[in-house]
Amino acid sequence: MREECGVVGVVMHNAEPQSNPTALQIYYALYALQHRGQESTGITVHDGSMVHSLKGMGLVPEVYSKEEIDNISGNVGIGHVRYSTTGASGIENCQPFIVNFKGGTVALAHNGNLVNSKELRDELESKGSIFITDSDSEVILHLLIKELLRSDPVDSIHAVMRRLVGSYSLTILIDDLLIAVRDPLGLKPLCIGEVEGGHVVASESVAIDTLNGKLIRDVNPGEIVVFKDGEIKSHRIYNEKHPAHCVFEYIYFARPDSIIDGQLVYRVRERIGEQLAVEYPVDADIVSPVPDSGITSAIGYSDKSGIKYHEGLMKNRYIGRTFIIPGQAMRETAVRLKMNTISQNIEGRRVILIDDSIVRGTTSRRIIDMVRSAGAVEVHARIGSPAIIAPCYLGIDMATRDELIAAHKTVPGVEAVINADSLGYLSIEGLVKAVGIDKENLCLGCLTGSYPVEIPGEECHRRQLKLNEF
Repeated sequence: MREECGVVGVVMHNAEPQSNPTALQIYYALYALQHRGQESTGITVHDGSMVHSLKGMGLVPEVYSKEEIDNISGNVGIGHVRYSTTGASGIENCQPFIVNFKGGTVALAHNGNLVNSKELRDELESKGSIFITDSDSEVILHLLIKELLRSDPVDSIHAVMRRLVGSYSLTILIDDLLIAVRDPLGLKPLCIGEVEGGHVVASESVAIDTLNGKLIRDVNPGEIVVFKDGEIKSHRIYNEKHPAHCVFEYIYFARPDSIIDGQLVYRVRERIGEQLAVEYPVDADIVSPVPDSGITSAIGYSDKSGIKYHEGLMKNRYIGRTFIIPGQAMRETAVRLKMNTISQNIEGRRVILIDDSIVRGTTSRRIIDMVRSAGAVEVHARIGSPAIIAPCYLGIDMATRDELIAAHKTVPGVEAVINADSLGYLSIEGLVKAVGIDKENLCLGCLTGSYPVEIPGEECHRRQLKLNEF
């Protein structure tokens, strides 16, 4: 599985359709969420009578032209930036997905990953459903269409949620009605904001900030939010006592200026660095980050330890994130393209190198070798997450268990492979403290091997939700 995506929904209550504000608002919001997906993007807008859609492979500014955006009219729409989920990287899997049926038109954008996608697809195909893509998002859409033929939108979505196991944050257009949905455990982020003349829902609050809007709140786990006639109507379908927010959003994936489930990501990463300095002090000359996600933690480590912060690596800002570039060969090439050493800051010094995580270990080894080649006399790796020992089934590209270096090597073994003088992983307790959310309300599956939903062959640490409990 390879996944991370960003979703957006915008409704402009007080705008004339011909002024075309919605498509442009979605464009800017998707631009702000570009870090969540770099393979493809799509915008779908409803003008009151029909939908208009733009899709393409590549980055947001590459896919859309000003003329295309200007030609899409309507007051309500949704958007998506994609990194592959269970489907392949191709235009056919580019979202939002759109289906016309006898009750109207439905468009859907999905961030997340379904654990039971194959079972649901097999069931639907046995009853005559025809799939165009291999994406689990289309499974959700097929289920929704079946329900909409016999129920109203909220009841239909409720019925679909009872069938889904896994993570999902959704923005949905049912004709010109905008709806947002978050799974019962709140695995994937989703928030609501107010902009002049309308509302926006997005994967991260930075999209709302970009539109000069105001963050209202997060969509609650298990909540369906309907935007209609200038009002926000909430339907809390399930109130799970303990959600399971993805901890990796705070460690790596979200932008540091986002507020997710009440926590500013920047401050979380700063506390991660401070906690690393407490757990793994070392005598050194400089603290240096692996950009970009290691920067804030390196500042925290420097502040707590009193060791000077100095950048030893400079990132090429025009290269995408290696973690979400599919294919190991492409990832390895991207490491060489994306970073260069600042030799005068490194030469002759003992360096504490702060990174967010170690997955396979190959990238860490190349970076440390670069720092040594630039003249560092010692390199001490400090990692802002605990050791990743298990795959993620719920939404982030973590590789297989066989590929995860910490799944089969001790800390000294990893230390030797990445060529570090010392290695310190943040403890799980330290991470939980830094995030500021109770441990039982976080998904730590990739760090513990115990998951919040039932996954065949894996340990589940909580009572599985029953369908009749919704």
